[in-house]
Amino acid sequence: MGKNRREEVALSVTWLKRNILGVCYFYTTLSIYTHTHTHTHTHTAFAFYDMEKHTVTKMTIISLFYLYLLASSRATATIIGVNYGRLGDNLPSPSRSIQLLQTMNAAHVKLYDADHEILQLLSTTKLEVTIMVANHEISAIASSQRLADQWVYEHILNHYPDTMIRFVLVGNEILSYTTTDQDKQIMKDLVPAMARIWTSLTTEGINDIKIGTPFAMDVVESTFPPSTGRFKPEIVHEIVPLLDFLSGTDSLFFIDVYPYFSWSANPMSITLDYALLNGNQTYTDLGSGLTYTNLLDQMLDSVFFAMARLGYNNVMIGIAETGWPHEGEWNEYGTNRENAAVYNRNIVRKMTAVPPVGTPARPGVTIPTFIFSLYDENQKFGPESERHWGLLHPDGRPVYEVDLSGQAY
Repeated sequence: MGKNRREEVALSVTWLKRNILGVCYFYTTLSIYTHTHTHTHTHTAFAFYDMEKHTVTKMTIISLFYLYLLASSRATATIIGVNYGRLGDNLPSPSRSIQLLQTMNAAHVKLYDADHEILQLLSTTKLEVTIMVANHEISAIASSQRLADQWVYEHILNHYPDTMIRFVLVGNEILSYTTTDQDKQIMKDLVPAMARIWTSLTTEGINDIKIGTPFAMDVVESTFPPSTGRFKPEIVHEIVPLLDFLSGTDSLFFIDVYPYFSWSANPMSITLDYALLNGNQTYTDLGSGLTYTNLLDQMLDSVFFAMARLGYNNVMIGIAETGWPHEGEWNEYGTNRENAAVYNRNIVRKMTAVPPVGTPARPGVTIPTFIFSLYDENQKFGPESERHWGLLHPDGRPVYEVDLSGQAY
């Protein structure tokens, strides 16, 4: 949703809330009064007089009330964000990158750090921002409220509210790395660090910045069928206090979810259309009775069911990363521009739908979503596809067209 469109929606909702609901309340009260009072002629005359005075008819009120609901739905629709990674030696400058994000009609940008230069540049824009605490900073922050306060002062208070920081994500896929003693210590320190940052913010009177942490899908032991979703037993000890924190602070369980990887590992069992969200196939989970039209919903609902299994039905999900590679090695099937364009367009279409569609297990919920990624990053390790997830080439040219506002869909 572009800047002007967001402002129009906000103004519309404000006006409608202030005026239409008042008119609807007046008309409802008047109708009850007219129907229940014995002096029918007097009330009928009053009713007609008032309607003529305000040039409002019953049908007009109904129509305006419908517009109020529509505008409110649009205002609460999911806004699509973009992951801005910088693992490349040929990428545009931060200032140019922010200009490109605005040109693309992105409404939110997720950073993998809390870079001062970028946060300062973002202060002159209407882009909402997610920042991250690096993995190696977690244990120190967990050990000291003073260090947490210092981190918040340097990376948030120095920029907020001019820079519209909305989420602070502590670490990245912490529960996927548990081999070394340091990994295990960071895992234990994750929730205490999140709690200390939350304390720092609330002490400053800041309540509109949510604290979370993104996980990979490997934290879920069983994902198919979705109703069997459960967390790996070896991490439940860490997951429960995390869910307790998220529930208590009304934050989100962030997940990196990539249907591409699930499909590419099982191309004979999962159709490409199902992975691309094309909706040409359905699957019914016999355990829940829910019907699925795409792989993404299955994966997300396996997480919802895993949380519910531990007693946390109220925690909602945010998608920290999702996307599709547009290029890869000869044996990396499905890595092409056509598939990448279809997937990301379908993601935008699904997540910006009005009213929100949610998932079969959580219908109607909004799911904040960040597409991975802004650029192809040539310094990433791994197979060829790892360096080709970008919406843009390093020179800023689009790899394919995607309307991030969702208005084209």
